[in-house]
Amino acid sequence: MGLTLVEKIISEHAGKNVHAGELVISKVDVAAVQDGTGPLTVQEFKKLGVPKLKNPERSILFIDHAAPSPRKELSNTHMVLRDFAKEYGAVLSDIGAGVCHQRLIETFVNPGEVLVGADSHTCTSGALSAFATGMGSTDIAVAMALGKTWLKVPATFKVIVNGKFKPGVCSKDLMLHFIGMIGADGATYKALEFCGEAIENMTMSERFTLANMAVEAGAKCGLFIADEKTREFLKERGREDKFRQILPDSDAEYERIIEINAEDVPHTVSCPHTVDNTKPAEELSDIKVNQVFVGTCTNGRIEDLRVVAEILKGKTVHSDVRLLICPASKDVFKQALKEGLIDIFVDANAAILTSGCGPCVGVHAGTLGDGEVCLATQNRNFQGRMGNTKGFIYLSSPYVAAYTALRGYIATK
Repeated sequence: MGLTLVEKIISEHAGKNVHAGELVISKVDVAAVQDGTGPLTVQEFKKLGVPKLKNPERSILFIDHAAPSPRKELSNTHMVLRDFAKEYGAVLSDIGAGVCHQRLIETFVNPGEVLVGADSHTCTSGALSAFATGMGSTDIAVAMALGKTWLKVPATFKVIVNGKFKPGVCSKDLMLHFIGMIGADGATYKALEFCGEAIENMTMSERFTLANMAVEAGAKCGLFIADEKTREFLKERGREDKFRQILPDSDAEYERIIEINAEDVPHTVSCPHTVDNTKPAEELSDIKVNQVFVGTCTNGRIEDLRVVAEILKGKTVHSDVRLLICPASKDVFKQALKEGLIDIFVDANAAILTSGCGPCVGVHAGTLGDGEVCLATQNRNFQGRMGNTKGFIYLSSPYVAAYTALRGYIATK
């Protein structure tokens, strides 16, 4: 019996061929935490009594969720991570460097590797053909100490997307459409293996969006076969020597095969308060918004900002709308400055935020008021997600977000 892509990667790290459903001990290449989950990891690591990290240069501590810190309590947790990094030689990605998942793909993760992170959207790195998944803080402490973890090999859903998208429709629309199809728990603990003509034609940025939101369908990971676009991305980041291609076997067994025609995917929006509560954007023109947020590990990359800037250029946002723009990393921020995108945003009356997660997790920099509506390019719209249980969050692509900011209601043109 042949192996799927996830089975191939885990087999390499387990030292034997493994199949869906097996419990295995796997080597770990990269382990990561952020400032929300990291302090507990530090605490549990010290309880283990090990003198050092197994791979300090690939143990990454990110300060991004409350960055800059809005409260003294959070400032104190940041001190815990900074002190740990100095004591044990771990890598520290501090305030302003960017969202952990964007930083991981920019700098730390390569094809064929295993990444475990104390954050559910660790699966973003699956677009680089790595097995990347979220785990609990204690699990990450063990992975940092031993360079290993245990897991159950997930079964795979093969998602085949062919055809071409309509103008303005992108991978975010596809993923919201897909989650609406199968439900927020439709792929629980499965690997999603994306392939097909439309996937091959996607930019790496669009693939990262799909992988990022795999967990919103309940999936353990979202995976792509590395190709020339992957190679080019790694080359741009100085890691071309890390490129490799792993292919699933032709006789691999898939639990389910899902086929989607890209032409059938509309501009899609997730309505409050679950990601699978989706509707075509055109049906929501009666929804007035108070805030539009463009950024996060889902859609805060330079390609996303270019889409928004093209629509906003020479215009100003609706007088009743607050537009927040948050580049996903320092490198994205610098590129946006270089291309003049920040000027376009400021001239349009947008507020530019420090690269990080603040509004998305409701910690700071964009908390909603009672009854307020936000359209965001983030990955979750759970009740209270943006800091107020009385707020309402809709999810969309950057394209829809830009037009919505101009119109004052959910719009696609």
